[in-house]
Amino acid sequence: MTYVSSPGPPGPPKPSPGASGPGETGPCAAGPFLPLHTALVLLTAIVIGLIVAILTFLSGTPTAGAALAGLLSTGAGIPVLRTLIG
Repeated sequence: MTYVSSPGPPGPPKPSPGASGPGETGPCAAGPFLPLHTALVLLTAIVIGLIVAILTFLSGTPTAGAALAGLLSTGAGIPVLRTLIG
């Protein structure tokens, strides 16, 4: 007597464990949280803002004025850095 096994239910093929596809879930399924360009621009702008704030404070300006100068230079630097870092 010969037994024949059925191929299984019809449907889409199952992806291999290492393959990425539209149904993939997990920490890397949607891509990075921040693109590298955005992270670099924001980090550079924050460093520039901190330097401006420290130098402004050391020149004798009150703390609030130094913080405001640092925040303004950070905000103004983001569009400039976005175009320079391409």
